[in-house]
Amino acid sequence: MPQKTQFQAIVAYKCPRCREGDMFKHSLVKIRQFDQMNKNCPVCNLHFEPEPGFYFGAMYISYAFSVALFVTVALILYVVFGDPDLWVYAVAIPSAVVILLPGTFRLSRSIFLHVFGGIGYDPDYVVKK
Repeated sequence: MPQKTQFQAIVAYKCPRCREGDMFKHSLVKIRQFDQMNKNCPVCNLHFEPEPGFYFGAMYISYAFSVALFVTVALILYVVFGDPDLWVYAVAIPSAVVILLPGTFRLSRSIFLHVFGGIGYDPDYVVKK
């Protein structure tokens, strides 16, 4: 079985060391529990919080996603719908950000752990099946 690339592990919210264990306890479908992370990787036992307050930096990544989403929705409204009234922008943009919040939250934490966590991929931690 081929191993996941780092990009695949990031978008699937997998552990940066083994790229197999799930970072989050529940699926994205459980909206009320979208933010609950496993304390340790279920496969390699990596602790997902390298230091207290580690994920505060992920807010900057989440902010970048929100800005990109803001611009994208605004451009779509302008180009596709012919520059609607201001109230349409005021409703559509925050609605899109709120609807996509669980995904951007998880993705920003996954990116932050993989890129800034100082944890490299170690094929020895992959469970042989």
